[in-house]
Amino acid sequence: MVSLTTPPGRLGADAPAFDLPGIDGKRHTLDSSRGPNGLVVMFICNHCPYVKAIVDKIVRDARDLAAAGVGCIAVMSNDPAEYPEDSFANMQAVAARHGFGFPYVVDATQEVARAYGAVCTPDFFGFDRELRLVYRGRLDASGRSPDPTAVRELCPAMLAVARGEPAPAVQHPSIGCSIKWKAG
Repeated sequence: MVSLTTPPGRLGADAPAFDLPGIDGKRHTLDSSRGPNGLVVMFICNHCPYVKAIVDKIVRDARDLAAAGVGCIAVMSNDPAEYPEDSFANMQAVAARHGFGFPYVVDATQEVARAYGAVCTPDFFGFDRELRLVYRGRLDASGRSPDPTAVRELCPAMLAVARGEPAPAVQHPSIGCSIKWKAG
């Protein structure tokens, strides 16, 4: 496990398109995932201790964002051949256990992670209603701790965007485990 910090995002960049299979048996695209006020694309997995520490807060924030018209989608790009805990069946189990109210999809080719520039799990990308990048940062400051007192960062930033306000200029990078790229 390599712990990485994400580079700053290229704010204003368009969201790369995707069409990925979800654990619900449906295909999910950029258009089907977005809300009328924006979209959060998060790269997560099942085995990462950083994700495990905040998974219930991700669910809470996605619910709050959905109420404000911001869609959320979780993308799993790790190689499950090397990390069996990240298998499709385990994705379904994790989503059921934590009550995911958003699509959880698999990026088997890892092309979507590369298109977004995702480097770790968790890694968060927030887009406005025109699907331009306005937020690249962390959920909150809790890191590998499930700290319930950590100040929320992603959610208030995207709620501001949903109201037509700018995202905060100061955005703290995500930190987590490196995406487990396939060999070759």
